[in-house]
Amino acid sequence: MKQLLLQIFTWWNGETVGTRFFTWRNGTFVGEDEFGNRYFRASGTALGERRWVVYNGYAEPSRIPPGWHGWIHHTVDVAPSDESFTPLEWQKAHRPNPTGTPSAYRPKGSALSKGNRAKPCGDYEAWSPEA
Repeated sequence: MKQLLLQIFTWWNGETVGTRFFTWRNGTFVGEDEFGNRYFRASGTALGERRWVVYNGYAEPSRIPPGWHGWIHHTVDVAPSDESFTPLEWQKAHRPNPTGTPSAYRPKGSALSKGNRAKPCGDYEAWSPEA
C-alpha cells in the first residue's frame, strides 16, 4: 500500500503511475545505464519522437551519463546501447550533487565555513540611518 501511495504522490522517487502507464502503452525500451536508469522512446507522437528516462531510485538528472545525456536531449540519434560509446577524455564520471552535505562548496566568509571574510576595500561606505 505504501509503494502505491508513493507512486501516486511522489514524482521524484521513481516513476509515477502516469509515467508507468504511458511507458507501458507507448514506450519502447532502448537501454539501461550503469546506474540502473532505464531509457525509453515513443515514435509517432504529435511532437515527433519522445525520449524519457525512468530513474532507478531518486530522480537526479545529473545521474545521466554523458552518452545517454546526448541521446535524451536529441543531440545524437544513436543511443549508447546501439553503439560502442566511449566517453571523451574531458567527460567526467558522475559525482553526486554535494549541496547540503559536508563536502558542499562554502566560500570564504560563509556562515558554515572556517575563516573570516575579507574586509571591504576603500570604495565601500556602509549605510547608516540618520538618527
